[in-house]
Amino acid sequence: MDRSTADRWRAGPLGLLCRIMPVAAAVLCAGCGLAGTAVATGTGAAAEVQQAQQAKQIEDRVKSEVDQAQQAAAQQRKDAEAQSQ
Repeated sequence: MDRSTADRWRAGPLGLLCRIMPVAAAVLCAGCGLAGTAVATGTGAAAEVQQAQQAKQIEDRVKSEVDQAQQAAAQQRKDAEAQSQ
């Protein structure tokens, strides 16, 4: 395409349409709530990450408490065996 053809294409109705379509699409998406859905999805994903982190912390704490309980039970058995001898 030589320069004059490209200039005519940009200046013609197709060039105008190419400039207007992205703006029109953005307005339509905002009007139907699609833009809000994208924001809500991002917020929901962040909340899920936070919930997963909290669940991991709870899991680690429970594992630690179970280990402590098992150690205490083992010590009690050991003490009971020592007293019975």
